[in-house]
Parts: sequence; structure tokens; C-alpha cells
Amino acid sequence: MKKNENEFTAREKEVFKYLLLGYTNKQIAKILVITEDTVKAHFTSIFKKLGVTNRTAAVIKANKINRHQDSERP
Repeated sequence: MKKNENEFTAREKEVFKYLLLGYTNKQIAKILVITEDTVKAHFTSIFKKLGVTNRTAAVIKANKINRHQDSERP
């Protein structure tokens, strides 16, 4: 079974979680024990999957997705 190209990897989910909490690339890199370049690479992939070009737009899109999912719950 092929994974959907638009799904986040486990690591992308971790990186995105810290973005949503307001951490900088440097802080995320330190926490996850990866380089800042690797953090940036994850953000490039995340932004592409979300159809956005920057951190602010990614946060806004994530909030819209969460609101939409919350409204669909019984």
C-alpha cells in the first residue's frame, strides 16, 4: 500500500508540532537532535504538502484544518 504523498511523516509531525508551539528552527533542531538545515528541509516538505510558502501561512492552514475537523465530529 502506497502512502499518500500529502501525509506528513512522523518526523514532519514532530517538527510541525514545535512550529505550532512557537519554537525557532534552532530550538527545534536542538530538541530533535538534528541540524537546522534538516529542520528547514522538513519545513520545505511540510509547506509543499500544505500548499503554503511560509510559517505563518502554515499555522493558519493548520488552524483551519483543525477547525474543520472539529466541526465534523459528533
